[in-house]
This record gives sequence, C-alpha cells and structure tokens, in this order.
Amino acid sequence: MTEERLIPTEYGEGRIVMHRARRPMVTLLLSHGAGGGIEARDLVALATQLPGQGINVVRFEQPWRRAGRKVATPPPTLDVGLRAAANALRVRTPLVVGGRSAGARSAARTARGLGASGVLALSFPLHPPGKPEKSRLSELTGARVPMLIVQGERDPMGRPEEFPDPLPANADLAVVPGADHGLKVPKSGPVSEEDAMAIVVESTLEWIVREIVGNATPV
Repeated sequence: MTEERLIPTEYGEGRIVMHRARRPMVTLLLSHGAGGGIEARDLVALATQLPGQGINVVRFEQPWRRAGRKVATPPPTLDVGLRAAANALRVRTPLVVGGRSAGARSAARTARGLGASGVLALSFPLHPPGKPEKSRLSELTGARVPMLIVQGERDPMGRPEEFPDPLPANADLAVVPGADHGLKVPKSGPVSEEDAMAIVVESTLEWIVREIVGNATPV
C-alpha cells in the first residue's frame, strides 16, 4: 500500500511517499541527492522490493525539489527537512534513516538526534569529484550508529578503496561492480542494471535483518 503526504518544514513543503509493509519490522526513511529526486533507481528499487520483506520504505522529497529548483539548497536545510519528515512519521518500529549522495550525508548528520537505529548511505559522496583532500569522512564517523554504505565501484566521489580499511566497527560496505555515482552500470559492465539493483536491495535487507532487527528492543 502506498500513501503520499505533504510535510511542512521551515523551508517549504516536502513530500513523503510511504510504501507500507503488512507487518513492518523496521521503517526506512530515504531522501534523495542534490541533483535528483525520489525517482532515483536505487530508491525506487528499495521502495518496490523491501515492503514485501516487512520493511516500511518512506521516500522523502525535499522542499527544494518540490519547488522545482534544479540544485539543492544548503546542507543544513536538508537536515531540517529530513527531521521534519522523521517527526511526521511517528513510527513504532525501529527507524533507519538514509538516502543517496547528499541525502546520505544528511542521514549521517541527523541519525543520532532522531534516535535512529541505523544509517543507509547510498553513494556517499566521500569528497567532491577530483578533490580527495576535501574528505567528508567525519560525517560518517560522527553518526555512531550501525551503518551500511553502498558504493559504486567507479564512483568519482568516493571509490570503495578510498574508504578506511578497516572501516569503523559500526560500518559495513557493499560494492556494486562497475557502477558510477548514480549506481548506473555500463551495458558492457560486469553486471546488468537489474543485478546492480538486486545487490542494493539484498545487501540492505541482509544488513537490516542482522544489525537492526537482530538488535531491536521488543516494544
């Protein structure tokens, strides 16, 4: 079952699209990147596949996107929007916050304040393209909750080998072979787009069951 609702924030109206599970174990709140929307391939794949596995998936459209802007407003405004969306949900299940690119950064920054049980970071922009010296690693390490990073093998904003080895104890890393920052794979790549999205969904599901459901406190 899918529901849509407008969410007031300090920076205008946002929108949530909720894909409900029949018997939810976890709620996954996802926001989009700085140049795209909730129709991103990975967000759609998660919203399509995870509710059948007992996970509510909520896609949050930031006010800037709903207003028709082409580029995101500053990072603090994204955090305000994500907090407003999380507060509007009032879920009884454990909450995982996440998103892709700028949405992943926002999730990492706000997770502890929202009481989230975990962070799903899709295509985390570890640094601007070609500027590895401008690392955003501190945002990931500052989350201090269980975290899954799903990264494309060819992501110019942070290839898998650019992340710390070993990763922080609270973090897991899943790699999509041949994928770029949008988790798009070339036609001649090692995996198909269908397989790439299956990696996103299956790694997310396995991590949620292991790290979030497995450690949840009974209500």
